[in-house]
Amino acid sequence: MSGGGTETPVVCEAASGGGGGGKKKDSLGTAGSPAHLIIKDLGEIHSRLLDHRPVIQGETRYFVKEFEEKRGLREMRVLENLKNMIHETNEHTLPACRETMHDSLNHVLQRRKFLLEQGLLIENPLCFISVQAATDSVCRLQQREQERNKSHHAGS
Repeated sequence: MSGGGTETPVVCEAASGGGGGGKKKDSLGTAGSPAHLIIKDLGEIHSRLLDHRPVIQGETRYFVKEFEEKRGLREMRVLENLKNMIHETNEHTLPACRETMHDSLNHVLQRRKFLLEQGLLIENPLCFISVQAATDSVCRLQQREQERNKSHHAGS
């Protein structure tokens, strides 16, 4: 039989006539008899029509194979896109960012140098302080203190 199904052997036996000590004999005759061939064909037809395991196994193998191929192609496309993005970043974006940062840093350093030369900036390792802003803050604090002193003396 083809198809990979399992066949169940069909045995038809009848007790031989007589009492209880008898031999069992195949009621259909020998293995090559027409009845035996018909039963064999019926078993084959039964397994082909009702035993779907070989078909399901084949379909499952086909589905898994297709899924793995499509998944592999999808992952290849994702990896190709990532490679292109990295190449684009390395070739165009990073140099442009580096150039912009360099230009901006040069501008900041020139402005700092100018402010130091003019005496408007005091160099401090932690931060840069504008002398003008500091002077303004001190003046405001002095004014507030003078106002408090005036109101305090006026109230006494």
